[in-house]
Amino acid sequence: QVRLVESGGGLVQAGDSLRLSCAASGRTFTKNPMGWFRQAPGKEREFAAGIGPSGITYYANSVEGRFTISRENAKNTVYLQIVSLKPEDTAVYYCALDGDSWLVRRNSDEYDYWGQGTQVTVSS
Repeated sequence: QVRLVESGGGLVQAGDSLRLSCAASGRTFTKNPMGWFRQAPGKEREFAAGIGPSGITYYANSVEGRFTISRENAKNTVYLQIVSLKPEDTAVYYCALDGDSWLVRRNSDEYDYWGQGTQVTVSS
C-alpha cells in the first residue's frame, strides 16, 4: 500500500523560499515519475512540476525559473525547492506518483497515488 506524505509548507512572506518534501512508503519509486501539483482555494488542481525516473524535469510555465523538483531515490523522497514565493503561489501542494508510466505527465488524472497535501501560504 503506497503512502505519500508531504511536509515543509508553512506561512511565509513574499520573496521567501521553501523546500517541500514528499516521503513515500510502501513502494520503491525508482522507476516512477513523480509530480507536484497545487490547488488554490476555488481553483482546480494544477500541475506545477514533474520528474521522471531519469531525472528529467518539467515545469508549468507559471513556476518556471522559481521551482526546482528533485528526487532522492535511495530515500524514496521527492523535493520541491521554491524561491521568490509570490502570494499567488498560495495553495495546498500535493505530491503524486504515477504507477504505470515511465513518462512525466501533466494531467492529474494520470497519477495513481496522492499525498494529503501541505499548505503553503504566502503573505504580501
